[in-house]
Amino acid sequence: MEQEFWHQRWAENQIGFHRDSVHPMLMRYWSTLCPMPDETVLVPLCGKSIDLNWLAEKHEHVIGVELSDIAVRAFFSENLYTPQVHRAPSGHTHYCFDELDLISGDFFTARLSPTSLIYDRAALVAMPPSMRDQYVHRVRDLLAPGGRLLLITLFYPQADDNPPFSIDTSIVEEAFSGLDIRLLETQTEPEGDRGEQVWLIKANASCSVW
Repeated sequence: MEQEFWHQRWAENQIGFHRDSVHPMLMRYWSTLCPMPDETVLVPLCGKSIDLNWLAEKHEHVIGVELSDIAVRAFFSENLYTPQVHRAPSGHTHYCFDELDLISGDFFTARLSPTSLIYDRAALVAMPPSMRDQYVHRVRDLLAPGGRLLLITLFYPQADDNPPFSIDTSIVEEAFSGLDIRLLETQTEPEGDRGEQVWLIKANASCSVW
């Protein structure tokens, strides 16, 4: 998906994917990652999600990466936060406030270090098939040894080429083959052919309750 597509969506406020409440699957399953407060959380394509606030209440450092500067500025404005802003050598803009570090710019070129915890609610489903492998490769590189990923995906009968993209079980299993993959829950809507799934993906066994 070309960057201009997302810039236009935010500029025109066409953000039906944005939630006004913390995602219930995040609240219900974050503990399965055995997260520690001092572990950094990375949130790719974070938008202006209030999931960031929920994570920041539990962790000392939460990094969000978002292509749209409109979305990043809206997050801080709507939460009445006044961030410190600086431009990185990579060209990305960092907005920092307490535990939060939101990076405005391309996720694929942002200078990021591997982290123990990654939360993906709206990133994989935003990637068209032509970019999916590139995104998965980037996420796997950023998942530190012993790291854990909480992944939320959608499935539905897709009739067009627009995001969010339907992600079935086989796509997740192939994308993260070689890692420990566990499907935690499938929520199906009354129609029976659409819903959400939440996954726990681990770089290796490091959690005693696994």
